Order: sequence, then structure tokens, then C-alpha cells
Amino acid sequence: MSEVKKSPEKDADRVIIFDTTLRDGEQCPGATMTFEEKLEVADCLDGMGVDIIEAGFPIASEGDFEAVREISKRVKSATVAGLARAINGDIDRAGEAVREAKRGRIHTFVSTSPIHLAHQMKKNEAEVLEIITATVSRARNLVEDVEWSAMDATRTPIEYLCQCVDAAIKAGATTINLPDTVGYTTPGEYESIFREVRERVANSDKAVFSVHCHNDLGLAVANSLAALAGGARQIECTINGIGERAGNASLEEVVMAIKTRADVLPFHTGIDSTKLIRASKLVSAVTNFPVQYNKAIVGRNAFAHESGIHQDGMLKHNQTYEIMTPESVGVAKTSLVMGKHSGRNAFRTKLKELGYDLGENQLEDAFSRFKALADSKKHVYDEDIEALVDQELAHMNERIKVLALTVIAGSVGPQTATLTLDVDGETHTVQATGNGPVDATFNAIKALVPHDGKLALYQVHAVTQGTDAQGEVTVHLEEDGRISIGRGADTDSLVASARAYVAAVNKLMVKRQKLEGTQEAV
Repeated sequence: MSEVKKSPEKDADRVIIFDTTLRDGEQCPGATMTFEEKLEVADCLDGMGVDIIEAGFPIASEGDFEAVREISKRVKSATVAGLARAINGDIDRAGEAVREAKRGRIHTFVSTSPIHLAHQMKKNEAEVLEIITATVSRARNLVEDVEWSAMDATRTPIEYLCQCVDAAIKAGATTINLPDTVGYTTPGEYESIFREVRERVANSDKAVFSVHCHNDLGLAVANSLAALAGGARQIECTINGIGERAGNASLEEVVMAIKTRADVLPFHTGIDSTKLIRASKLVSAVTNFPVQYNKAIVGRNAFAHESGIHQDGMLKHNQTYEIMTPESVGVAKTSLVMGKHSGRNAFRTKLKELGYDLGENQLEDAFSRFKALADSKKHVYDEDIEALVDQELAHMNERIKVLALTVIAGSVGPQTATLTLDVDGETHTVQATGNGPVDATFNAIKALVPHDGKLALYQVHAVTQGTDAQGEVTVHLEEDGRISIGRGADTDSLVASARAYVAAVNKLMVKRQKLEGTQEAV
């Protein structure tokens, strides 16, 4: 039986942070993560103090099940939750997925609003009450920590909602979630729902009340915070606010609102806020969803000041235009200006400010690439260095590396690419043509490293501004139903494209080796 994490519930002012980036966040169209990326995000969430990680929907696929199970094994502090519909098979699968967790939770849900019951569930209110009792009881027999959610709670009549909550608690639910599933409610209304349900349900003190807000009207964070005044003590949220439709309440905004406005929000969380920026960048990278520049807390411009009046105020006292310090969310307050004259010590210091701790060999490799970059562009920004180092770390153990690329392009085709690769320690050069310089480059790679992967996505964006900006390229290759993602960065977008494609090919080879090893074992 899993151990229940009870310490947050003992503190009346402690807000439990339930992160659903790996479940609801991944449901955002295009935000699917690989198995390895999910593990990396889970480690990050655990390290920053998230109380509960909703790791996935185990019944959805074998991949989701394996991810939840592996996260359950490796997470050190957080409770790991698996989502389940109010169906016996779902609940049993979720229970199996979190069985090896130090603290496991089954999160089961059922619709309660009239529109859902009539059109989706095809059930009446009495039938749903029976379902709640049966499925929550089943989940409680598998784990001690059971969360029950009333899907579309904010459009459910309060009398019936109270009956459902009462039934769930009597059946053994330890957390009651009243989600704003369609982003419909407003702060005052949401606070009243929680206050009224907790007052009407006799045994409400036996459960922690939770919020899960969607951002369809842009009110997800405001509604989540309002629910605290109504007695909620768990907030379900995602990094960068990703999720279905317009997304979920943003974890970083919830945490920093509580931390910054303790005068009107007398609560606290267990989150290490200095790790928010790194978490944001990690999730943005693995989902390939860029963070808007003016995003609160973690956007590039969140602590940037361009107005002359603002700059003057900041020079005199930083609190004139900043209500929180950059350091409090993981941004260095004072930034070193990096360029071609910077030395190793300055580069090492900058990396530490950005959250990197490299060994000497890694540092030397990254520094050499940094010097080459600094020679080719006027300004080297923090984002440039992060892209450079992230790429260096990603390529450390790869079998294939790009050594040289020359492309002949223009209005008269075909375009030609001459490419030199290091393949397993041997140097190979080939010339190929194509319908454009990128196509020629990719054809050259395929000529040297034959594979059946099909290009599913090719995307380019500038890391920083200016005509000398680094281009960051993302490539998705699909082979036998498996997607491999590669990324590359360089001031020459064609070189970045080659690196990204080669990175994806490397991952295809690793996945192919794993599959062959599994088949041999069988």
C-alpha cells in the first residue's frame, strides 16, 4: 500500500501544488512528449518541490502507462498520480501504474453537469451517484490516496454537486476537486461554490478541496486564487499554463502571486521559485511550444525595461517598476555582457547564472563554440548561450556529428550541398542536390546515413533579434510510428538545419537499437 503524504494537509495555510503538465498539459495539440522527455520533466518538477505530479493517463496507451510507472519508481519526494475515468478498467490500470510509487494517488473523475449527463454520459443523476460510490471505493481499495473530480463542476447545480461530493468522501476520497473544466466561472462565483459545498457537506473536513481551472476566459489563475478564500487548499496547474484549448492555470503565476501578495493571500507553497525559469524553458523545449515574450514571470520581457522613464526609475531603485526580484524566479539580476573578448572565467560564471554546471571537458567544448559564435555576431545574449550549451549537451554521445557543410543556392536550381559527417569516428563526405538548399542538405545526410524516417516537421525560429541572430531549428522524423525530435542552433540556419536533422537521425538509430535488442531478447 502506498504511503500517503500528509504533511501539507496539516498546515492550514499550506497550498498543495498539483502539477498536471505531463497529463493535461500534454493534451495540448502538438505538445506530445517522448518517454525520455517526460522523465526529464518529472525530475525537474520533483526537484523544485511540486507536491503531486499527475504523470499521465495510464489507460490511454501503453506508452502512457510505462511513463507513469517509471516516474513512480524514480520520483523521490512528490506524490505520483495517475488519471482514471470512472471505469473499473481505468482505475485498475492507474493503480498498477502507481503501485511502486513512494506515494501513489489515483485521480478518478466523472461528469456531473446536466449538459454532460444528457449528451456525453447518457446517465441520470442517481446513476452517476452510484458510479461515484462504486469507483471511488474501488480506487481506495488499491491506494490510500484517492482524488475525485466532478467534471464540469462550475455548471453543476449546487444541490447535486453537494450530493456527489458527499458520496465521494463517504466512499473514501481524500481529495475533492471541483474543476472549472470549460473555463466558465468567475472569481467571486468560484469562491462561493467552494464555500457553499464545504458548508453543506457534513464530512467535508475529511478531504482536501482542490481547484483545476482552464483559461478560456483568461481567468484560470484568478479563479484558482479566489478558490483559496473559499477553502480550497490544492491548486492544479501546469508549467507555462499549457493544456487543452486555452490552457490551464500557470504554475509559475500561481506560486509567485502567493509569494508576492502575502498581504492578501496569506498562504504558502513548497515550491523553490528560483527553479521556475529552468522548468519553463525545459517544458517549452520538449513540447516545442515557445513562451510568449510578455508572459508573466517566465517570459523573456518579464524583467526587461525599455521605456526611458522605467529605466530611470530602475536605476534609482529597482522596486519602482519591479514587484519581485528576477533572482526569485531564477533570472540573474545582473547580467554579464558576453562577447568575443570574454574569458573562460566569465563564461563559467555566466553558465552558473543560467543554471548549468559543466565538467571541464564540457566547458572547454562549449567555450570553443561560444568563441566561434561571438566572432560571427555582434551581441551574444543569454538565449544564445543556452541554445549553444543545450545543443552541446544533447550531442555529447551521438554517433553522427556534422563537421562541415557547403551549400550552393540561388534562383537557378537544382541547389547543391556538400556535407562532411563524422560517423562512428570515421569521416565521410558527399555531394547531393535538392529542391532548395535545405532539401539538398537533408538528401546529403540520407546519402551518408540511409534511413526510412520521414520528415514530419521542420521549423525554424530566431533565438535572438537581428540579422546575425542564431537560428534554432527543430526537426521531427517519423519511422515505424516512432517520432524522433532533433534540435540545432547556429547563426547559419542551414548548418542549424543539418545539426537538427542529424540529431533526429541519431535518436532514430538509438530507438532502432532498443527495438532490435527487445526483439532479440524475446
